[in-house]
Amino acid sequence: MSGGRDVPAGALRRVRGTAVALEAPGAQLARLPESVAGLRGLRRIDLDDNALEHLPAFLADLPRLHTLLLYRNRLSTVPPELGAAPALKRLSLGANRLQALPETLCDLRGLRCLNLAENALTRLPEGIARLHRLRMLDAGHNRLTELPADIGALTALTDYLYLNGNRLRRLPPELGRLRRLDYLGATDNLLTGLPDTIGDMASLRELRIYRNRLERLPETIGGLARLRELHAAGNRLRSLPESIGRLEGLRHLDLRGNPLEHLPEAVGGLVNLTHLDLRGARLRRLPPVLAELPRLQKLDLRWTKPDRRPGWLGALRRRGCVVLE
Repeated sequence: MSGGRDVPAGALRRVRGTAVALEAPGAQLARLPESVAGLRGLRRIDLDDNALEHLPAFLADLPRLHTLLLYRNRLSTVPPELGAAPALKRLSLGANRLQALPETLCDLRGLRCLNLAENALTRLPEGIARLHRLRMLDAGHNRLTELPADIGALTALTDYLYLNGNRLRRLPPELGRLRRLDYLGATDNLLTGLPDTIGDMASLRELRIYRNRLERLPETIGGLARLRELHAAGNRLRSLPESIGRLEGLRHLDLRGNPLEHLPEAVGGLVNLTHLDLRGARLRRLPPVLAELPRLQKLDLRWTKPDRRPGWLGALRRRGCVVLE
């Protein structure tokens, strides 16, 4: 057994005498001890919430390292050598001071989960398509102004793609190739529209696009047959496409803070809808089909001013639906 002589007490977890994990979150480490290079059996390093400013290149030489957690440190660069780490599957670099990433990071062909959130990144690496096993990507709360078209090649993305809190004005049409993706978050950007190809994302269950500048939703959104939640609050939507009624699995529809002037009769097709938020809409008329939604549990109409209050609101209340006016 060698290495690890100057790591924090109790930070090493051993199995049969071999150090397999280094876990020292919040230990205020300013550097990673050189002795860690000798811990060849390490599989997991958790150094979240420390004060690291640099990463040693020797991390790439740890043959069994599959998890490297470095959230909330002081890193401004990532050593290009890290792209040669042979077993790395999970990498967390969130909440650091990164403005760019080395292209070699895309050589981590076995990577499954990549957290880049809360940095100052202005772009993602051009070779990101090489991360063909990636299942989860968090690039939220950076300074991204565009996404590489190659992001559509990440067809193994299944769990989530977080793009919240950037400066994106558009999403590339290649995004529609992510047909296995479950969750897409693109809130708090500058989006003025969604690509028509979004309807090809057949596995999508949750779509969060609130606080953008969207003026319309594409007709193809009706192709999202598995969608359960659509959060589109705080945009500039004045109407919804007729295809919205094809989202038969939709349970939660949040449209608050939009200048909605019209709801299509097609919303009557949302037979599994439980929550509908229309706060602040400019609807002069509420379509009677809302009263026929069989599973509606909450209808929020606060700060709307229809020309007249429809009588069927009382019927909704009597059957147990919460109606807020």
